[in-house]
Amino acid sequence: MNTGRFKKVAALLFVLAAAAATASAAAPIKILMFGTSLTQGLGLPPGTELPAVLEAKLRAAGVQAKVINAGVSGDTSADGLSRIDWSLADHPDAAVVELGSNDALRGIDPAITEKNIAAVLAKLQAAHVPVLLLGMKAPRNLGPEYVARFDGMYPRLAARYHVALYPFALQGVALNPKLNQADGMHPNPAGVQVIAAQVFPYIRKLIGRARR
Repeated sequence: MNTGRFKKVAALLFVLAAAAATASAAAPIKILMFGTSLTQGLGLPPGTELPAVLEAKLRAAGVQAKVINAGVSGDTSADGLSRIDWSLADHPDAAVVELGSNDALRGIDPAITEKNIAAVLAKLQAAHVPVLLLGMKAPRNLGPEYVARFDGMYPRLAARYHVALYPFALQGVALNPKLNQADGMHPNPAGVQVIAAQVFPYIRKLIGRARR
């Protein structure tokens, strides 16, 4: 190949690569929100669920994103593990994992919960999906030993699987009657807004990792 033709081919390849990169950057990033009723939005009006609010905040910030609501009310960690493969069929670019609260409400051994969430994180890791893990806290009436084992598993899991951790999904919302529905457990729209505002910086960092 002569020098002139080589330069033309190189220039064409550069243009094609740049076009592909531009198209990739323009495509909405897909974030899988995988969890329980907190993710699903139990008792909330349509459009006020946490995934919907986070998607709206991202778009308002100029980030084209599709936040997939994969929350199922009442799911335990075992239920989540049983359906993670199905959720991965959506080929998400990143994931937010919110599991464990229903395990604590049922008094399930934290060792079992930790094993199940670990399996979920391992599957996401194998699929090369960066993760933000939302931590939870056990009800204090379960006793100090249970609380220590349950609360402590989230930092352990985050360190083991090298994922980002938001320590407590209901930070600033739990036990506040103004931010919860009548059941005292599930956030109302105002409570969701508080959670979304606090989690949002972590979501931005998660997107950065996904794009890298």
